[in-house]
Amino acid sequence: MHIRDKSIKDITLQPELLEVISKCKVCHVGFVDGDKPYVLAFNFGFDGESVYLHCAKEGYKIDVLNKNNQVCIEFDADHDLFARHEEVACSWRMRYRSVIVWGKAEFISDYNKKVDGLKIFMKNYSDLNFEFSTPSVNNIHIIKIPIDKMTGRKFEY
Repeated sequence: MHIRDKSIKDITLQPELLEVISKCKVCHVGFVDGDKPYVLAFNFGFDGESVYLHCAKEGYKIDVLNKNNQVCIEFDADHDLFARHEEVACSWRMRYRSVIVWGKAEFISDYNKKVDGLKIFMKNYSDLNFEFSTPSVNNIHIIKIPIDKMTGRKFEY
């Protein structure tokens, strides 16, 4: 039987899970293409209940999502490399906190809802209020992923 490292702890409180996500500027999204995984890094928006992505209207990820909209998203923050004994390679560790969410991706087609998604997206990067041109909104996909399940872990915290 495998014994779990005592330095690994589950994050169970919603405020801490949300704090980890709020510290991230990039997430990693896992897609399922038949029997093959496919993972991409994305900038994102988050409103506490859903993750928002934007992308081109064509491409491999769009083809994959049209076949299977199940996704898994990983967020990680608070990285800190340290060594318990500097001369011992196996004592080097990376402190971190991470969150994983699962959900089903939805393409938003309504123009006003796409603008709302873009505003949520931009709040992750700026406190400014933005206006979006019609061609900019029409030339992208906004993908909304309502969160079905969320879990978290922390190592050495």
